[in-house]
Amino acid sequence: MRHIAYHKMVIIVIVALFTLFLAERPIAAATGPVISISIKGEIDGGQAALVHKAMTDATSKQAQAVLIEIDTFGGLVDSAVSIRDMIINSPVPTICYIKNRAWSAGALIAISHKHIAIAPGGSIGAAEPIPTTEKTVAALKAELAATANRTGRNPQVAEAMVDKSLGFPGYAEPGQILALTDYQAIKVGYADIVASDRETVLAHYGLADSEVIEYMPGWQENLAGWLSNPTVKSFLMSIIFLAVLTEIKTAGMGVAALIGLIAAVLFFGSQWLTGIAGWLEIILFLGGLALILFELYTPGVGVFGISGIIAVFASLFLTLGANAAAINMLAISLLVAIVVFLLLLKRLPSSKLWSRLILKDAATKNAGFSSSQDYSVYLNKTGVTTTGLRPAGAMIIDGVQLDVVSEGQFVEPNTLVKVVNITGNRIVVRPVNS
Repeated sequence: MRHIAYHKMVIIVIVALFTLFLAERPIAAATGPVISISIKGEIDGGQAALVHKAMTDATSKQAQAVLIEIDTFGGLVDSAVSIRDMIINSPVPTICYIKNRAWSAGALIAISHKHIAIAPGGSIGAAEPIPTTEKTVAALKAELAATANRTGRNPQVAEAMVDKSLGFPGYAEPGQILALTDYQAIKVGYADIVASDRETVLAHYGLADSEVIEYMPGWQENLAGWLSNPTVKSFLMSIIFLAVLTEIKTAGMGVAALIGLIAAVLFFGSQWLTGIAGWLEIILFLGGLALILFELYTPGVGVFGISGIIAVFASLFLTLGANAAAINMLAISLLVAIVVFLLLLKRLPSSKLWSRLILKDAATKNAGFSSSQDYSVYLNKTGVTTTGLRPAGAMIIDGVQLDVVSEGQFVEPNTLVKVVNITGNRIVVRPVNS
């Protein structure tokens, strides 16, 4: 028994020492540097582009860790979701340092890290979306809860940060949105340490002597941030749609095609920098343009052109996130493009594809077309009723049976009647003996 107890004691000591070692150095040591990124101010495509660039370099440089310092009130949710995905899928360990606050979309980015440090007086939460609708609340609540669960934290805390109707006992009453202070974040497991500076953070995770490489936004990231603005993206898509419609109408491959190509490069280029657009979206777009051009310059029935237009729409839809917001933005952009196109329509020449898609001939009376048969030739002619008129019935004139009506009275069959009025298809008759 003593022998067994001795072995148990040895095992407990070994486990305790191993656990203590891991607690002091939670991030595995390596020879590479620490990549440092600062997310400050409004979260947009520029921030996502910077994180994308840093994450890519962190892998190639075999970095020990990526340190993301956050001080933000929030920003664009789609950009925050993109950053969240990059952090969660990163093969390099990541650390979040909340320098002042990580609110709204910033809270989503923060809890996507397995390691979180917070500065004295810092806070995290207050992630209620704007506009606050049932749909937006449900979507963002699910996103934060899933992220918290993925990183080993209580998802109910994350849900209370988004949905104020929930509350969280001891921290927020129902009807109050949850935001955690530094010491509260420690208590609920949403921060590992309160640290006054970066050096303290790195020392806590065993990275005190590591080289730190800071990534600052350059002109590419600033451009990506400007282009990620929803108004700018909608404007660029309107230009793309207008260029496609104009080329289908004219097949000129001129100024419209060049302007559309520039708009497409700016649109997809900014999404590429932020890591949102991949090869699939770009291939779909280029393939769609190729199909439209093929239709313009070869005999066909419009199949390639229509397929190309669908491919262009699909690429834009996927790039925008493939959600209801993407549909709304596409619809608004297309509407603007159509309005401008209609204003220019009479000034643009026509191409073969346009001629096949649009009906040019009109069935006019001058061209020999009529929406109904012309019965005016029977006016003032007489004939014999073949049925009783009650007041509608039938008669025969010159061997032709016609549907007619009387002036209101009953007319017996085999009565001689005269056509007194014709209005369209309505033929009015009167008995001759009247």
